[in-house]
Order: sequence, then structure tokens, then C-alpha cells
Amino acid sequence: MKCLREFAGNAVVSGVVFILPVYLCLLLLLKAMHSLSGLVRPLATLLPPWFPAETLLSITMVLSICFLVGLAVRTPFGSVMRAGIENRLLQKVPGYYLFRSLLEQLTGESQGQVWKPALAEIEAALVPAFIIEEFEDGRFTIFVPSVPTPLAGSIYILAGDRVHPLDIPFTQAIKALSQWGSGCKDFIASMNSEKSVVPQGGDEKQTQSFTPAK
Repeated sequence: MKCLREFAGNAVVSGVVFILPVYLCLLLLLKAMHSLSGLVRPLATLLPPWFPAETLLSITMVLSICFLVGLAVRTPFGSVMRAGIENRLLQKVPGYYLFRSLLEQLTGESQGQVWKPALAEIEAALVPAFIIEEFEDGRFTIFVPSVPTPLAGSIYILAGDRVHPLDIPFTQAIKALSQWGSGCKDFIASMNSEKSVVPQGGDEKQTQSFTPAK
């Protein structure tokens, strides 16, 4: 019975972690559309009554505003403004920088180390994980996601020789996790290629063997 309660509790938490961000995004989108409906209503009356003009125009305006803001923050002045807002306001929101890094990884904009796919040695196994931060002494904070809900999981602090960064896209790692591990063979291939050594004066690669730490 205890195992059943723990399983049900973990399932509920995983579902909340997955649904809540989607729900909040939809809620903000609907709120923004409602705020702009008054602006687009005069234009919507010019179109046929059967056409959902007010809804479509509101969505278009919200997306246009997001697009313009996105362009603005890419300029030098916009980058300074964004940094100022983040340092004075948004950094007080728990988890803001972490989730911002996650979104940047999803959109392919981040080249940093945060949320970098990796394989971690835990007990006698290799476990798919994401690097969250690197310590000055070489240790890593890693996030080991659950399956098939990658946004829930466990946090570990491991020595550097037990964490193997992978040269694969973040989206590929998320896809493999959401498919119950199908595609993890690419993780091993990437790890082996990172461990390959090209001898001086030759083109052949010598791949080091891997033995998980006990």
C-alpha cells in the first residue's frame, strides 16, 4: 500500500510539473488576447460575422508584440535593458535563470553549460542527465530526469570524472527521455566519440574503454 501511495504521489507531482507551465502560458496568452480585444474589435466588425476575426486578430497582435520585443532585446540597448530588469527584478523569482536557460536550450540559442546533456555514473550504471552547474573544483550539479516527464527528477552533486558531457542537441535528449529511453544509443556513441583520441601524425582514432565507478 505504501508503494502504491508513493507511486500515485510521484505520478501526480510529475503531471503537475508538466501541466502547470503549459497552463500558465495559455492563461497569459488568453489574458493578453482579452486585453487587446478592445483594440481589434473595430477592425473585426469590417469582416464577415461568421469569421472569428476578433480572436485571430488578437492572437496575431500578441505574437507580433512578442516578435517585436524579441527583436528589441537582441539590440545592444535592448540587451542592457534586459540585463537591468533581470538583475533588479526577475532574479528574485525562484528558478528564473534556470528555466530561462531551459527555454534557450529548447530554442537553440544557448551555447552555455546549463542543461547540457550528459551521462552520469550513479552506482554501477550510466544515467541520462543534464548539467546544471560546474563547481570550481571540477564537480557538477546534475539533474536526473524521470521518465517520461523530463521536468521532474532528482538532483545530484558528482565528481567531474563521473559526469560525461555529450555533444548532442538538447531537444534530442528530451525526445529520447520522453520515449522511455529509445535513442539512448546515441548518448553512448557521443560519449565514446568524446573519449576518442586522435594520435599525432595519424588519422585513426583509439577509443578508450569505459568502466563505471563502483
